Amino acid sequence: MKRRNFLVAGASAFLAGCSKIGDTLWFEKLVDGAESWHRGLHRALGGGRITMAPEYDRSAISPFFRGNGSQTVDTEDYAAAEAEGFANWELTVDGLVANPMVLSMDQIRSLPQRTQVTRHDCVEGWSAIGEWTGPQLSNILEAAQPTGEANFIVFHCADTLSGSDYYESCDMDDAMHPQTIIAHQLNGEALPVRNGAPLRLRLERQLGYKHAKYLTRIEAVASLDGIGDGYGGYWEDRAGYQWYAGI
Repeated sequence: MKRRNFLVAGASAFLAGCSKIGDTLWFEKLVDGAESWHRGLHRALGGGRITMAPEYDRSAISPFFRGNGSQTVDTEDYAAAEAEGFANWELTVDGLVANPMVLSMDQIRSLPQRTQVTRHDCVEGWSAIGEWTGPQLSNILEAAQPTGEANFIVFHCADTLSGSDYYESCDMDDAMHPQTIIAHQLNGEALPVRNGAPLRLRLERQLGYKHAKYLTRIEAVASLDGIGDGYGGYWEDRAGYQWYAGI
């Protein structure tokens, strides 16, 4: 099985970034635990070849990056959050982790950032190229310390379609991939509402419906059974889309 030799990259940078975003005893313990967990996991998993999605020069960026799926979140809470520039938006990280946490937008922006210019391929048949910026999901998970029972990561969203909450999921390999990021910028600007503000997943090796928008929670789970209809995502449950939508 391909596993994550790339966990080594940026470990010290992540720990340095954490020191900027919290000096509480809780956060110090979280960082200390992440460092130990990181070393042990790397020794256990060993190396492997990483397949990367193509990345492009900024000159290839599409003049307009359309939205797909939900274009906004039709709730009073979201409208209030948008009105204040999402200053108080929070991302919960929990489930099968040793260190559950709640990250503010300032904390997310203070983590080491990855910027990548990639192509978004929609199942509807259109594509666009954009520059995305945000912390690697692997860094966040390293701090949260998934337990040995965690096999999947579930992404919970603020938007609903046809009365059902939108969600998506991936396995640990994709979660820890270096191009999997929690994006808060598109083309150097704050993420537009139509594209999932203030936070969206970029799962670059898969089709667009896997790139969950309006993120509120990241949950580590052992099984996808009992979440939604058990097929791993909103469209997987309702339209029979493939759970693994690799491109």
